[in-house]
Parts: sequence; C-alpha cells; structure tokens
Amino acid sequence: MQKNNFTHLYKKQQEKRSDTVSKNTEIIVSFIFLFLLVLFIQYSPFEQHHGQKDTWSQGVFHLYFFIINQTLGMVHEAGHGVCYILPCPKFIMVINGTLFQIAFPLGIAYYYKRKKQYFPMLISLFFTGFSMQYTAWYISTSHEGAFVPAAKSFLGVDGYHDFNYILDVLGLLPYDSLVSSLVKVCAYLLMFYAVGKMLIRAFSHKA
Repeated sequence: MQKNNFTHLYKKQQEKRSDTVSKNTEIIVSFIFLFLLVLFIQYSPFEQHHGQKDTWSQGVFHLYFFIINQTLGMVHEAGHGVCYILPCPKFIMVINGTLFQIAFPLGIAYYYKRKKQYFPMLISLFFTGFSMQYTAWYISTSHEGAFVPAAKSFLGVDGYHDFNYILDVLGLLPYDSLVSSLVKVCAYLLMFYAVGKMLIRAFSHKA
C-alpha cells in the first residue's frame, strides 16, 4: 500500500508563503528608511555640506553611517583577502574588494527575492545603494594618487588606491569624475526605488 504523506499540500502552502512582516511593522520600517535616506542626503560625508551645525539627527546619522560603513569595509577587505589565498591576477585582486562590497547586500536581496520575502529584499537593495555611494566617492578620489592616506582609509593606515589602478588599467583615470557621477546616480536611484517600494507595499491594501 502506497503511503500518502500529503507533501503535495505542504508544497502548496510553501509556495503561497511570502512576506511574514506585519503591516504595522512595514509602515514603521518604511518611515525609518525614509528618515535614513533624508539624513543620508543631508549629512553624507560623500557630499559637500557647508555651515551645518551639530544636531541630534546628525549624531544619529553618523552612528548609523559608521556601523554600516565599517561593516561594508570589512566585506571589502575580505574580497581582497580571497585573492591573498587564491592565485588571482592583480586586476581581479584589486577590483574584488568592491565586487564583494556590492555583491554582499545584493546577494542577500536575491536570497530574499527567491524566498518571496520582498520587504527584506528592499532593505537589502537600500544597503546595496549605500555601498555604491561609497564606491562612487572612492572613484572620485582616484586622481589624488596611487595611495590612500590613513585619514581616508577604513583601516586607518596608508594603502593602495584601488580605483587609481583600476581606472588607469581601463584608460578611464582622466574620467574618474564622470564614472563616479554615473555610479552615484545609480546608487541614488536604487535607494529611492527601495524606499519608494517599501512605502507602496506598507500602505497597499493587499495582504
């Protein structure tokens, strides 16, 4: 006698499963990320700001910025570290830090997309945009030389400038400002898209 374990019913239940986040949570989180996006535009060290006074919101932003930037910085260095272990060509070793830094949040977004959990996916996309903002700033300093001074380094020590080498190899070093601007536009589009979709989903009448 063939045993029926009703796995086909379980499969259908699994297929229907998507976001498990409540509407109230979605609304709160959406406004938090909207707030963070506004703070990013207002206080980001990647932008030029003049005559600003220290405020509580700036303090909140700098704490949030420090935590996220340091996390992405460690992922960036891990990308280089892979090529310290494996025999990578120099160009791959240099660019691998940035690839890891962007692929890390993007990979998390893809994971949640496959799980049909779209709200966590959007949060991950927001941080992908954040990561690209750092990349845009890094590219914009390529013309300053082949070395990054300790004051501008995530590790706090002098080091090689990844994008001075990358853009030089690609013949794009004279256009670092243009490349940086294109990456920055893409980053902002991704961040605005993520926050916009969060708000739309949070206030949608669909369950």
